[in-house]
Amino acid sequence: MLNLKLKPLLRADFLRNEDGAIAIETIIIFPVLFWGFMAMFSTFDAYRQYSMHQKAAYTISDMISRETLPIDSDYLDGAHKLFDALTRTPQDSSIRVSILNYDATNAQMNLDWSKTRGSSAPLVGSNIETWTTRLPAMVDGERIIVVETSAHYDPPFKTGLEAREIQNFIFTRPRYAPQVLYSDTPVG
Repeated sequence: MLNLKLKPLLRADFLRNEDGAIAIETIIIFPVLFWGFMAMFSTFDAYRQYSMHQKAAYTISDMISRETLPIDSDYLDGAHKLFDALTRTPQDSSIRVSILNYDATNAQMNLDWSKTRGSSAPLVGSNIETWTTRLPAMVDGERIIVVETSAHYDPPFKTGLEAREIQNFIFTRPRYAPQVLYSDTPVG
C-alpha cells in the first residue's frame, strides 16, 4: 500500500524538480549558438573582403587615371602587386586594364588597348559591344579607363556561405591627359 501512495508523490515531485535544467539547455543550445557565431563571422568577413576589393579596384583605377606618361608592363605588374597587398588576397587574383573610346557617329565603343595580369584574358573589341548599359554616357572621341578585378574568396568557416569570385568593374575618365597610353618598352 505504501508503494501505491509513494508512486504519485515521486512522479509529481520529479516533474516539478528543476535541478540541472540549465545544464541540459546549455548542452542543447550551445552548438546552435556556436554555429550562429561562425556564420556571422563568415558573413562579416565576406562583406569585408568585398569592400576591400572594391576600394583596391578604385585605387588602381584612380592611379591610372592620373598618368600623363605611357604606362608599361612594369607599371601593370606593380598595380597587380598593389591590388594583392591592399586586399590581402592569399588566392589568385587578376586585373584587366582597358582603354575604350566612344565613336558617336557609329554609336559604339572602340577598344584602344587592354592588358591583364593574372588569369583573366585581355579584352577584345567584340566583348564591349554589349557594354552600353555598363558605361556612362560619353561624348564623341572621349576615352574611359575600365579596370576589372577578380579574386577567389573562400569563407573561413563552412556554414553555408560558398566560395565565390569577387569581381569589380570600375570606370574612370583620364584626369590630366586626354588618354592613357601603353608602351611595350619601359618608360623613363
